[in-house]
Amino acid sequence: MKKITHAVIPVAGFGTRMLPLSKSVPKELLPLGNRPAIHYVVEEAIAAGIKHIVLVGHSQKSAIENYFDINAELDNQLRQKGKDELADSLNWLPEDVSVSMIRQGKALGLGHAVLAARPIIGDNDFAVLLPDVVLDPFKTDLRRDNLAFMINAFAKEGHSQILVEQVADSEVHKYGIAKLSNDDDSEYKEDANGNQSFRVAGFVEKPKLSQAPSRLAVVGRYVFSNKIFAYLANTTASVGGEIQLTDAIDALISEYGVNVTTMRGASYDAGDMRSYMQAFIYFAQQQLTDE
Repeated sequence: MKKITHAVIPVAGFGTRMLPLSKSVPKELLPLGNRPAIHYVVEEAIAAGIKHIVLVGHSQKSAIENYFDINAELDNQLRQKGKDELADSLNWLPEDVSVSMIRQGKALGLGHAVLAARPIIGDNDFAVLLPDVVLDPFKTDLRRDNLAFMINAFAKEGHSQILVEQVADSEVHKYGIAKLSNDDDSEYKEDANGNQSFRVAGFVEKPKLSQAPSRLAVVGRYVFSNKIFAYLANTTASVGGEIQLTDAIDALISEYGVNVTTMRGASYDAGDMRSYMQAFIYFAQQQLTDE
């Protein structure tokens, strides 16, 4: 099976959990240490082998696209002042990686945002990375772990992959929780050193602890067969008048099978104020230590 080289990053959200910081600055450009949050998400994708990144946004998110473009005037000024190294660091995207932006139009949910990327993704299988979720890049190998592992697992098995993380009992009600298939329940090891991949039977959205089928919560990384587009196109709006990605995933599970991949390392919710501040401190400390 052909290796995945396309990724979708939905960036159309208004970031209401991050107000007032996100009133005029897209939440994806809020800093974690000395770089914006989305910088790490794109670096993760590139390290995993992604060559074409599709940002799904709206008219007020053009600053994100500009961040990944070359500012010719700034570049010239820096080089005239002999700051070539700084200029090079700003133009950090590899030459074989491209970034495109497409507008979602109506805000009809995550499933609709993924579907909006279809004209660019075409017939390719692809990854989805939610920009609110930033994985720790300091204590994992981005070329091997998590998204990279999922892409390789998809290439070998042909099953779409969804990243999950073991969460505390007190956090279960905040997430979509995975129900493993009966064949794989007994094989899951909480103390495993590397990523593990298991067949999933479905997901329960924000269950009470007593009703949760596991403690494995969806993190925000997906690797999808292109077949997901057909399900999304035929999915009717449900909760909040939105097209839910989970509805299309359920259809994909029933016909083709889907795996969950357990996460290595730590994740940070960069769209929640408390978690964002914790992440900022952690990323800043790591960068200061490396200097």
